[in-house]
Amino acid sequence: MVQPLSYTNRLRLFSGSANVVLAREVARYLGIDLGPMLRKSFADGELYIQIQESIRGCDVYLIQPCCRPVNDHLMELLIMIDACRRASARQITAVIPYYCYARADRKTAGRESITAKLVANIITEAGADRVLAMDLHTDQIQGYFDIPFDHVYGSPELLSYLRSKNLADIVVVSPDIGGVARARAFAKKLNDAPLAIIDKRRRAHNEAEVMNLIGDVQGKTAVLVDDLIDTAGTILEGGKLLREKGAQRIYACSTHPVFSGDAVSRLSSGIFEEVIVTNTILIPEDKQFKQLRVLSVANLLGETIWRIHEDSSVSSMFR
Repeated sequence: MVQPLSYTNRLRLFSGSANVVLAREVARYLGIDLGPMLRKSFADGELYIQIQESIRGCDVYLIQPCCRPVNDHLMELLIMIDACRRASARQITAVIPYYCYARADRKTAGRESITAKLVANIITEAGADRVLAMDLHTDQIQGYFDIPFDHVYGSPELLSYLRSKNLADIVVVSPDIGGVARARAFAKKLNDAPLAIIDKRRRAHNEAEVMNLIGDVQGKTAVLVDDLIDTAGTILEGGKLLREKGAQRIYACSTHPVFSGDAVSRLSSGIFEEVIVTNTILIPEDKQFKQLRVLSVANLLGETIWRIHEDSSVSSMFR
């Protein structure tokens, strides 16, 4: 008699092309291999994906941060989900270390799309049964999904690194009003460090004007905390303001190193002692610089995947 597939052997892990290095680290933590998958492009750019092992009745986890090129990587994730659904996977979890289109999460003017909700809709429609994401731009995005959603944070890795440096007189700084909750939670776990807030007025997307600083940074080590660094315009202007207000040293911390446009030149300009990020997005060699410190979230993701697979709680891994 053929024995049923054991619970442990149901776990399958596949990687999209966006960050195979991170996926391999997660697989190593879990003690399994990445599943074999054929991926190719037609002459016109269309993607073709084939799962090259049986996943019938398996719990499948697909790792794919939707980073640059965003549309290609998002489409690849959708095709992976569809391929697994048609291969009779028991459950499909989209593991999205970096969730794209998250900055348009509400209507702020007429005749505009809420793309964070749109992406949630198409991931669900493609056939995902569950989503695991890290450091969403806003927590409310979880509510855009009608399927189970696990949200974990890169802050444990960032905090562990900062503690190892034994920095004195730390003040945690939010680069804008919207990031106050994130910065407050970060400060609480740094021995309840004081909090400062930068008030800025945005003229247009990817442009910011720093207006004022709420809090005291004179003679202190300022730690700027944000969920992502894109063009680095906001965080650079914030760093300059902190320097003007007397901060002795300035560190920039972020989970997602998007690094678009002039980000590298801005971050390496000498304002920051270090720019501390995680590897949710693979950073190419031409975007690396002396002050950059990249921390791995592979163990965090791997442990979360294992707890989901075991139907145990992941709440202790939340912020």
